[in-house]
Amino acid sequence: MPEPNAADEPAGHADHAGAAGDPRLLAISDLHVSHSGNREVLEGLRPYTGGDWLIVAGDVAETPAAVEEALRMLRERFAEVVWVPGNHELWTTPRDPLQLRGAERYEQLVDICRGLGVHTPEDPFPVWRGAGGPVTVVPLFTLYDYTFHPPGTSTKEDGLAYARSTGVVCTDEFMLHPDPYPSPDAWCRARLEYSERRLAEVDGPTVLVNHYPLVREPTDVLHYPEFAQWCGSVHTAGWHLAYDAAAVVYGHLHIPRTTYHDGVRFQEVSVGYPREWRRRPVPDNRLYQVFPAPAEG
Repeated sequence: MPEPNAADEPAGHADHAGAAGDPRLLAISDLHVSHSGNREVLEGLRPYTGGDWLIVAGDVAETPAAVEEALRMLRERFAEVVWVPGNHELWTTPRDPLQLRGAERYEQLVDICRGLGVHTPEDPFPVWRGAGGPVTVVPLFTLYDYTFHPPGTSTKEDGLAYARSTGVVCTDEFMLHPDPYPSPDAWCRARLEYSERRLAEVDGPTVLVNHYPLVREPTDVLHYPEFAQWCGSVHTAGWHLAYDAAAVVYGHLHIPRTTYHDGVRFQEVSVGYPREWRRRPVPDNRLYQVFPAPAEG
């Protein structure tokens, strides 16, 4: 995963504002529990109160068994868990005995989550009624469509050709299969249409949760700008306004920080790989606080 070429900014870490017993809406992503050191991160995650909710914004692990084990652990600790898939969960790896691909892999993960009582993008959206609420927490699965074109390119074909020329090609091109869709961007288009239909049914403010950033700007600090084409879609750029987002939570970039777009708080909440998180400050309990809104400064 590319690393930033700009200093990381705080991503809204979990602080101790408010009474000790006030429930919190917390978030984390990119746990990558198969990497040495990250399993200990998972095992150390704990709620502050019995009413805390946890958003898990994708890239828990690469196999369904490992995803299930991790989410089971978290579901036993937190009052509610909301999950969205990252690209790594959708990989079909050689060590996976079922070898499901594309939409079938995703459906398997949704079934696992439902068995655990974990909210997914396919379920009724839960409503957070603690501090900052009521607000509907909307888990999304949008994938990407190669429309975050690298500099100097304007088509998917040119963007991929440029990436291949630099040697910066996402592993998704080999491990993430879009079946039954002909391409990841076709799958993305179907997911965008589905998500817009469901979002249109939500009344009131939302917390939009996606593995990928909903706007292009957060990818501007990628060390390898050609990687941006695997990081989202230009077609989600106005969703935070159209669907009354009080906050947007995402991961994937491994650059935890808080930015504001049109006055809306966007929180990247990744753990990332050990080589990344070991060289930067990490939040208390490694969890990022969505509500109560984290103190600025």
